[in-house]
Amino acid sequence: MTATDIPLILPQWLDLTGTAIFAITGALLAARLRQDLVTMAFFALMTGVGGGTLRDLMIGAPVFWMRDPWVAPLCMVTAAVVWFTPRRQWENDLLLWADAAGLAAFAVLGTAKALGWGVAPVPAVLMGVLTGSAGGIIRDVVAGVPSILMRRELYITPAAVSASLCAVGVYCELPNAITWAVAAVGGFGMRGAALFWNLRLPTYAHAE
Repeated sequence: MTATDIPLILPQWLDLTGTAIFAITGALLAARLRQDLVTMAFFALMTGVGGGTLRDLMIGAPVFWMRDPWVAPLCMVTAAVVWFTPRRQWENDLLLWADAAGLAAFAVLGTAKALGWGVAPVPAVLMGVLTGSAGGIIRDVVAGVPSILMRRELYITPAAVSASLCAVGVYCELPNAITWAVAAVGGFGMRGAALFWNLRLPTYAHAE
């Protein structure tokens, strides 16, 4: 099976689901920073579409949210929901767990779409990692908070797991629904385990 045999068009609800999950993380961070509704909506949009935008620009595809009339309104609605939600509902680990779900979902989406546009398997996996992690990184940088990428628990690794499982499933010609579900659960499970048990990879420790 070649990459060009893979359907180019993913179900719209998959992109919308991944976008909504990441938009929630952007809105939640703005809420924690006590921002106004307009800023919250901006964070929701920027986080929700950031990774997918970079993916589409790099693989030469039309930027998904510029052609889908539902993406931007979905981000705005997400921001409004967070805005009107009582503060006690988001003063917990919801941001981290929502980010973990978005990371896994977008890693799968990014890989599947890159494969569909004829990208070779290894670069497609890297596109999945970029799609899954870029939105959260952009969100943290713009907010001026320590980037989630620089925390010591596993973050990029779970994205790579989801992306790799997706690529393997596609090239083994497994049903798309099974491939996407297993890949997303695999990455989310690893990220969740890292959050729960503070798992981390060894760091560089050689003396100068």
